[in-house]
Amino acid sequence: MINPVRIILVDDHHIVRDGIKVLLMNIPDIQVVGEASSGEELMQKMRSVPVDILIMDICMPGVSGIILTERLRTEYPQVRVIMLTAMTSEDHIMNSLKAGAFGYLPKDVRREELLEAIFTVSQGQEYLAQSLSARVLQKLIRHSRTPFSDREENILTNRELEIIEGFAEGFSYKEIADRLSISVRTVETHKMHIMEKLGLRSIADMVRYAIKHGIIEV
Repeated sequence: MINPVRIILVDDHHIVRDGIKVLLMNIPDIQVVGEASSGEELMQKMRSVPVDILIMDICMPGVSGIILTERLRTEYPQVRVIMLTAMTSEDHIMNSLKAGAFGYLPKDVRREELLEAIFTVSQGQEYLAQSLSARVLQKLIRHSRTPFSDREENILTNRELEIIEGFAEGFSYKEIADRLSISVRTVETHKMHIMEKLGLRSIADMVRYAIKHGIIEV
């Protein structure tokens, strides 16, 4: 007998999780073994619930699904993530794949394609929704034609460049906030967006990035 694919649903909307459970109901090779409404709740559940695949949203309270995927790749490398989200921009897709997601689906996906994605990912293969494949391919083509030095900075706002500069020069969150006349929470939000856009994991990575791209001088 083949073991069913064990799935945890990660979305802060209860009605969304209920809808996914209905779609997966009565599929003999799939078992929904848990739910979580945030990254914190998920990490607590992961300690006691064996799981193969996480079906996860990007936008959630606390850490985003992208940052959470990076953490899971280190702590639970055997678990595979399928993003199921309303966020379908090229940057969200590419950053999710960079973070280690095995699959990416829009929330209006049909049941048949959701099942196809689950079984494909359970076999260790990546799955990108058919409606998004062409968009990502175009992004990769444009990226390959762009000089390396221009690629990353084109996706950063002027404010994000200022945030990077502040961290690279050793300022604290509060010092950066005071310097730019914004709140500490806003600094934290900008930092999260920068990490997602550039695929960075720490402030040390941000400093190295700033030096490499001439944002600060050493």
